[in-house]
Amino acid sequence: MTRARDVANVLSTATSLATDTETAAAISSHATAANGHVGRGTTANRPGSPAVGDLYFDTTLDKLIQYTSAGWAAIAPVPNAPTNVSATAGNAQATVSFTAPTNVPVTSYTVTSSPGNITASGASSPITVTGLTNGTTYTFTVTALGSNGLSAASAASNSITPQDTISVQYLVIAGGGGGGYDRGGGGGAGGYRTSFGTSGGNSSAESNITINAGTSYSVTVGGGGAGSTQPSVLGITGSNSIFSTVTSNGGGGGRGSIGNGGDGGSGGGGGHDSAGSGGNPVSNQGFRGGQGGTGGQSNSGGGGGAGARGQDGSEKAQNVGCDGGVGIASSITGSSVTRGGGGGSGCPTRGFGGTGGGGNGGNDTSSPEAGVANTGGGGGGWRGITSPAQGGSGGSGIVILRYPASRTITLSAGLTGSTSTVSTDKVTTITAGTGTVTFA
Repeated sequence: MTRARDVANVLSTATSLATDTETAAAISSHATAANGHVGRGTTANRPGSPAVGDLYFDTTLDKLIQYTSAGWAAIAPVPNAPTNVSATAGNAQATVSFTAPTNVPVTSYTVTSSPGNITASGASSPITVTGLTNGTTYTFTVTALGSNGLSAASAASNSITPQDTISVQYLVIAGGGGGGYDRGGGGGAGGYRTSFGTSGGNSSAESNITINAGTSYSVTVGGGGAGSTQPSVLGITGSNSIFSTVTSNGGGGGRGSIGNGGDGGSGGGGGHDSAGSGGNPVSNQGFRGGQGGTGGQSNSGGGGGAGARGQDGSEKAQNVGCDGGVGIASSITGSSVTRGGGGGSGCPTRGFGGTGGGGNGGNDTSSPEAGVANTGGGGGGWRGITSPAQGGSGGSGIVILRYPASRTITLSAGLTGSTSTVSTDKVTTITAGTGTVTFA
């Protein structure tokens, strides 16, 4: 305005600022992009001669755009914080996954630990954070960096604790079942579980166990079950063998005279003259025991093995004992050894134990045999006429662990075992006892 303009006149109710020519001109000259004002309109009505840095709200695009040396471009907002942050522990590290913000382009993401403020960056999910301390519990947040700035931090992830982990292969075999008395059925082999090669019961190999260094894990080597001393009484079921979360079930006892074989890792043989059923196996640990003879056949079934069922009485002539099921070969120790054979049944002509430690059945001239120690073999059944008048005992089980040669293992008191080196691994064979193992 000119100095001639009277201030009182400007403030007069008779003066309209909207139509006053000098006021209108001042407003018009101020409302420019250079002064920070933003025009608005359709794409077709964008300013015809914009300068770099000019702003315009394009109602066609529904976006705020800015004129750059390359032309008009939408202005990106600051990204929202990532969501659904989840962490998984590793050895002195963690893998952090998250859902990207949707209001984006994002240049990079940064993960930050708590405690420690240890960071790692990447272009997308997941991101691995290294340099963590094993045994320390952490949570994590994530931020997103866009062309227009950094997002707020996400909500914290779940808590994780990194550990020094070791992958351990195993063979865990339980104790075999005892043989039956009086033309007794063979004892079933102890349950057979392994992550090295083929497992029992026609199953494929199981997964290795991932353990934490410095943590103690339970181990039990199951003993074999005693043979029966009375007709129609089952041989004793073998004891379970255990490593950490892996349990193999003891083999079922064989039945003499009348009745069914015992259930177990592998089933015991059924009784003679009664078509006694063979005992049932535990899923993926072994096979059923053989069925007793029918139609007056005086033969009991063979004990089930880790690799095959025991023979049925119908598969043998009268008064001829049935053979135990065969075991499974494993080279976890560096050489192939077959374990987990079922016991043969007792008869005037005795049945033979299955390959892999199963005991032979007894007859009038030969006593029944026990299952072989540390194979989980089933005990042989007894003919039941002369001493010792008892079925053969099942063989004890075994626990074998294979792990990287750079590691060491400590066995607690109560365990009997030895360690050897095979190729790039160590192999620890535990033959008796109950206790714990600790890796470093």
